[in-house]
Amino acid sequence: MTSLRARSVLIAATAVAGTLLMTACQNGDTAQDSSSDSASTAQAAAGKGGVSGTFTQGTVTYLAPGKYTVTTGGKTQQFSLAEDTKIWGAGKICGDADGQAAEQCTEAELEKATKTGAVPADVVLKDGIAVTVTERPADDSGTGASSTTGGSSTGGSSSASGGSSSSSGGSTSSASGGSSSGGSGSSGGVSGTWLGTVSYLAPGKFTVSDMKDTQQQFWLAEDTKIWGVGGMCGDADGQAAEQCTEAQLEKAAKAGTLSATVKITDGIATSITEEP
Repeated sequence: MTSLRARSVLIAATAVAGTLLMTACQNGDTAQDSSSDSASTAQAAAGKGGVSGTFTQGTVTYLAPGKYTVTTGGKTQQFSLAEDTKIWGAGKICGDADGQAAEQCTEAELEKATKTGAVPADVVLKDGIAVTVTERPADDSGTGASSTTGGSSTGGSSSASGGSSSSSGGSTSSASGGSSSGGSGSSGGVSGTWLGTVSYLAPGKFTVSDMKDTQQQFWLAEDTKIWGVGGMCGDADGQAAEQCTEAQLEKAAKAGTLSATVKITDGIATSITEEP
């Protein structure tokens, strides 16, 4: 009788232990699922919004490692850097103010320059992360009107659009994501497309002017595409435009007879296409 009672107690204890073990496993699974859901929610939130837009005529200041602010029009916007952020210098961040073109700088050089004081630069943001930080040349007075486009947070990305346009002899020159201003000392951070006469200003620096002689300064970069149809290079009777060198562009621009379409992004020419 004693043996039977002991076995009954043992069986009951085993059943209770099994029930507790199953409950613990279920609680562990629930906690793990909850943790996974929280991580997914945090990751989704991280993917959402910062500000997107182009901030011209701004000044960039160091905030923390990898974090900066750009101030334009009396408003300050915080942004972060990414591994693929393009940083262009014109003498203060890196490079030579009298050099042939803007030079690509490192994050360390940007940090060093902005720690010593605000750097005049134009910043293009996408979801709060800088796509480009372009230092304005020393001869840029930086007194023009600032233009912040798409610079509001909507819980996601917002598009940068709109700008100013000027008419020249029937052709339209539109600046998108920035503002354009006349004069050889105008902002080096504008974006847009200009059709007019290209003139030589200094090594790596040119201007494009319309029929009203309103000039816009721009820089060349290593990847600027220069296309000729007989004036710079190539054959005027050829089937297509040919790619020219910077030296050929400089020679034609010095002659003062080069008519071309110039596409500019943040003060740097992305393409120069000679008009037939």
